[in-house]
Amino acid sequence: MTAFASGRGTFGEFDWSWDLRSVNARGLDLRLRAPDWIAGLETGLRKRLGAALERGSVTVSLRLGREAGAAGLAVDEAQLDAVLTALVAVEERALARGMTLAPSRAADVLAQRGVLDTPRDEAADSGPLAAAVLKDFETVLAEFLEMRAREGAALHAVLTGQVDRIAALTEAAAGAVDARREAAAEAFRAALARVADGAVSVDADRVAQEIAVLAVKSDVTEELDRLRAHVAAARELLAAEGAVGRKLDFLTQEFNREANTLCAKSQHTDLTRIGLELKAVIDQLREQVQNVE
Repeated sequence: MTAFASGRGTFGEFDWSWDLRSVNARGLDLRLRAPDWIAGLETGLRKRLGAALERGSVTVSLRLGREAGAAGLAVDEAQLDAVLTALVAVEERALARGMTLAPSRAADVLAQRGVLDTPRDEAADSGPLAAAVLKDFETVLAEFLEMRAREGAALHAVLTGQVDRIAALTEAAAGAVDARREAAAEAFRAALARVADGAVSVDADRVAQEIAVLAVKSDVTEELDRLRAHVAAARELLAAEGAVGRKLDFLTQEFNREANTLCAKSQHTDLTRIGLELKAVIDQLREQVQNVE
């Protein structure tokens, strides 16, 4: 589920800004960009995010600075050399392929991780700073979760409508089965009449056996029953509290399995049309379910 939140905070001579965002993902993928010299910060962030989220590719960026401004900044020369070397390699490879890249700016180089940093006293206790930063993160996380909740409420209405449509198509398929039964019987009577006209002897027992085999192959009662059961399960999940995204994701696979079998057994124009429409709605449901926590 997509969401975004930002914030700013201060503690003593330090100030910082947050950028918290997420996009859809099957599982939970946390990507943290934060100063590694603040003891316990990354662990605290991961703990809070892991307790609040189940799915999504989540990126957290923390930019930390000091009131001293540029005078309090330092360039890591080793990291700068590494970045410049990589930049030269990229430009040379591009020229070898006949491409010309835009000139790199000093600001772009300084923005690379580790090139520009805030000097720090390695002996200083970063615990109070970590506590202040993590406390401030709670506000950003709450804003982030609120945005996800608003999106989830809107998505709930969409998913409910799609499940209702699947239920309606399932009942339409059941009605088409009754129409198919009469059409199949008529077609079989016509086929028998053609055989009889050809003066070919017909074994009544063999005919009955063939009718039974055809009936079994084309019977879709189980598929319709399972579709109804899946609809009921989907409605229960949509009404439940907590994370249901993965369960819904699995359920869409089961929906699709039954729709495929329904189409394969159809042998009737109307039933095939309903089955194809059912598959289209299920596919739409599957895409939306990827957004669900």
